[in-house]
Amino acid sequence: MSKQTAITLHPVHNYTFGIKEAAVERDPDMAIRMDRLRDRYHKEGMRQSVEGILLVHEHNHPHVILFQHGTKEKPSFRLIGGRLRPGEDEISGLIRKLDSSLSPLGTSLVLKWQIGECIGMFWRPNFEEHLYPYLPAHITRPKEAKRLFMVHLPDRAYFAVPKNLNLKAIPLFELYSNQVLYGSLLAALPQMVSRYRFNLAGSVQPIAAPKASNAATSLPETTATTAN
Repeated sequence: MSKQTAITLHPVHNYTFGIKEAAVERDPDMAIRMDRLRDRYHKEGMRQSVEGILLVHEHNHPHVILFQHGTKEKPSFRLIGGRLRPGEDEISGLIRKLDSSLSPLGTSLVLKWQIGECIGMFWRPNFEEHLYPYLPAHITRPKEAKRLFMVHLPDRAYFAVPKNLNLKAIPLFELYSNQVLYGSLLAALPQMVSRYRFNLAGSVQPIAAPKASNAATSLPETTATTAN
């Protein structure tokens, strides 16, 4: 009988969350995002992107850290990551995206990210929202290839969140098969991480936030429910 790889998850309240300058939002909606993807595709070819899976635990259950966009009535969620630059390798690109999304600026609290294995790959066949965990046989020119990597968190850390974004810890049971609210990629995450055995670690003293950081000592869970 094969053994599952064990990974350690730490309580979400071990982490301190502060605020930094707003991130540039290039794609306020999916239509604009697809238009930009089309323009870049004609200039650079297929988009290569990477995203990190950051896991914590709360109430003895794994949660994944996501950015929330949109409105209360119509929220959208995504993993942390983004487009690779031409010639950039996947690990360096993911670290760059994690730094720009969550690392504090100008402090000694910048995290040294530990990138784990790639556990999934999704394809965008056309200039549409839909992503697939396989490349359809009739598609010879996909528009995007997205790779998902595990990111192993230390027992505590300080994260600085752009002030125009919300960071949420979403339980796996909320994501499971919930394509209506989260989309096919996020709804598949529980199956993707089921290859691991989770060791749920205990609490430690959180890192003190820098002065004037507007830090919160905990990250709230989502209250979102499946859309009707």
